[in-house]
Amino acid sequence: MKNTIDLYRASFAELKKVRVLTLTAMMMALSVILGYFTLDVGPYLKIGFGTIVNQFVCCLFGPVVGVIYNGLLDIIKYMVKPTGPFFPGFTLNAMLAGLIYGTAFYKKKLTFTRVLITEFIVCLVCNVILNTWMLSFLYGKGFMALLPARVLKNAIQCPVNAALFWFIMGRMEKAGLMKELRKTAE
Repeated sequence: MKNTIDLYRASFAELKKVRVLTLTAMMMALSVILGYFTLDVGPYLKIGFGTIVNQFVCCLFGPVVGVIYNGLLDIIKYMVKPTGPFFPGFTLNAMLAGLIYGTAFYKKKLTFTRVLITEFIVCLVCNVILNTWMLSFLYGKGFMALLPARVLKNAIQCPVNAALFWFIMGRMEKAGLMKELRKTAE
């Protein structure tokens, strides 16, 4: 329990650093740009690539920064490119994903198993259960009617996101970029 509290305190301390705020703002811009390359598979189904950037921020700066970053990013993405009505539940869900990624990745050794399990938890809880429930509430569609397509999409996207993030982070570690980014953010 003490380690978890220390983890959250360390992440909160990251918010006081101007360089962290600058880097997260640049990551937000990158995530917004990647949002333009989102594939709309159907009215309730999208495949995007911004998740990797969000995981990267959560890994570097922890759950507190991840929650704030994902919440602000959700609102900014909506303002830049609205794809339907604004619904605060999606923002809260994005914040929950930031909390999960940050708690699992911040100051931890990243193994493929850790990344895959974390991605599975986010996909199951945030994407499949909560987002489907919010979509059914927002659009008046039955939860069970939306569920099969969302399960299929996440069953495919979950291991792909995990493999991409793990591969990119591994390459960045080997190249020394992660160490440099951490030093720069101090």
